[in-house]
Amino acid sequence: VQLQASGGGLVQAGDSLRLSCEASGRITNYSLGWFRRAPGKEREHVSTITWNGVRTDYADSVKGRFTISRDNEKNTVYLQMNSLKPEDTATYYCAAHRGPLSQIYVANEEEYRIWGQGTLVTVSS
Repeated sequence: VQLQASGGGLVQAGDSLRLSCEASGRITNYSLGWFRRAPGKEREHVSTITWNGVRTDYADSVKGRFTISRDNEKNTVYLQMNSLKPEDTATYYCAAHRGPLSQIYVANEEEYRIWGQGTLVTVSS
């Protein structure tokens, strides 16, 4: 499976964007996550959705503003980003973990073996 992220762009603070990450194969058995790397900073976890969509996890910085979802028929995971802030400016990466993923590990990059190429989101103030 390969991942292709898209949907990034330049927006103003308060705007919304929806990122998409399309897989080259079936994603039914994969837990899927979004990470981001801001300029000059380490990559950080943003959100994860379990393979069955039952559980979602979010970083505190995006809770209540971002929503992760998946469409297994389209082999795609989405990240709806609302009320964007300048501090959300980053390159966003989607990633996949085959099988279930314990909640205690969702933020660990090492758990995700498959990564997309990243899509840049820039939020101006």
